[in-house]
Order: sequence, then C-alpha cells, then structure tokens
Amino acid sequence: MAGAGAVRLRMGGVVAAAFLLLAIAGCTLSDAPILEPGGPIARAERDMLFRALAIMLVVVVPVFVLAFWFTWRYRASRAEGRYEPNWMSRTVDAVTWIVPALIVIALGVHLWINTHAYDPYKPLAVAGEPLEVQVVAQDWKWLFIYPAEGVASVNELAFPAGAPLSLKITSDTVMNSFFIPALGGQIYAMAGMQTQLNLIADAPGRFTGRNMQYSGDGFADQQFAAVAMSSEDFEAWVAAARRSPETLDAATYAALAKPSIAHPVGYYASFEPQLFERIIERYRGGLAAESAH
Repeated sequence: MAGAGAVRLRMGGVVAAAFLLLAIAGCTLSDAPILEPGGPIARAERDMLFRALAIMLVVVVPVFVLAFWFTWRYRASRAEGRYEPNWMSRTVDAVTWIVPALIVIALGVHLWINTHAYDPYKPLAVAGEPLEVQVVAQDWKWLFIYPAEGVASVNELAFPAGAPLSLKITSDTVMNSFFIPALGGQIYAMAGMQTQLNLIADAPGRFTGRNMQYSGDGFADQQFAAVAMSSEDFEAWVAAARRSPETLDAATYAALAKPSIAHPVGYYASFEPQLFERIIERYRGGLAAESAH
C-alpha cells in the first residue's frame, strides 16, 4: 500500500509539472508585449526590469542554494553533526547585513538614474516633429483629439510608426491610468489636470491600450486599439476620419461622455475649438475651492 501511495504521489507530481510546463509555454507563445516591446521606451523599461532582477538574484540564488544545502547537511539521518546552540559568527552576521544593504543601494541608484532618463514628460531624442494627440478618459472609453488634423476618434489611437507621439492626457470622470504595454509608460489621467506621455513605435503594428486604474462597472472593457501606421496609411486614416458624418459638438460630446460599456470605435470629422482645454477647466473651479478649504 505504501508503495502504491508513493507511485500515486510521483504521478501527481508529474501531472502538476506537465500542467506547469504547458502554462509556461502558453505564456511564452501568447502575446507578451512587456517581454516583446514594440518601441524603445518599452524596451528600456523591460531591460531596466531585467537588470533589477539580476541585481536581486545576487541574494535570491544563494538563499535557495543554502536552503537545499542546509536540508541535506543537517538531515536527521546524519549522526556526525555537532550540537552548538550558542554558536555565533561575526562573518555570517556581516554578510547577512552588508550584502542586502549593497543590493538595496545598487537598486536605488539603478532605478533613480533610469527613472529620470525615461521621464514620460521628456521629449524623445529622435528626429521629426511629434504628432500631438489629446487624450480624454471617459466612462468607459477613451477619446483621442488630433488638434493639427482637426479630427477625433473613440477607442482608436492612430499614429505614424517611427515618428514621435506626444500625448496630453486628462480625465472627464474619475482617475484613470493610461497604458499601452507594448510601447511603455503608464501614467494617470486626472480630472482638472493634464499629464504627458511621449512614445514611439518601431514599426507598423496594432497594440492594445487600456485603463489600469479600477473605475467602475465598465473597467474590464475600457480598452482601445493603438495602431502604428506608415505615413501614407496615417494620412489616409485622417482623410477617412474627415469624411465621417459625425461632428463632436457640445451635444454630441455630452452624449459621448455618458457611461457606456464596450463602446465601439468611432470617428469625428471635427470638434469644438479648445475642447480639451474646456474639459480641464470644467473641474478647475472645484479644485480651487477644495484647495482654499
């Protein structure tokens, strides 16, 4: 019976290992934008994460090695061990304190330098005039306004690949968090305030953007398509948006701002002047009164 139980235990371990390998394979084969970035910002953030992991492995690997070594060396069947309940080593104490301290210092320096190097507000050091897009978080959708092109879209951010993209972000509802994992840079969208994000895509492609801050019933479906295109395709996209029968006037915007879940992609041939600035100013009065208190 004991032998059968051992066999069942081993078989259970084999099955568990098989499921674990399948899960790892699924993660590897599926879309993993953080591990396979589509732009230099996301790539730098991935490398920063890997370097931080390598620094932490300095203490993690010895811990696992020593855990197995201690288990083997001080096993119950080993009779030649010495009993020293008051044993102490200044060398061991020094190592257990100094090494973690050095790791924390190395991590702090590494993250400090790279966090400032990739400040989301800092313009990208690449050639070309950036495309400016104004982003408004709503319940539960994203509005993209193109000031120079005179068009707007809902739940679709189109931009030329290889050219800098300058995003100005606010919210017309509760706080949201704007994130395109494949391109990098997660930043908050807050009512009455404007945040900024500078991104670039290496090549044409279609990426998923989302809200990372829980915001209510439609949070799970608050996603949008970020589409990097060739310059010609982007010009065609703008021309198609200008042919849209919809215009984003005050009444249309009021209807759009109402809560909706899984809102379809939409395009607007024009929008009210200074729409983005008006959305921000709508909340400035309340913020000023709150600050006064």
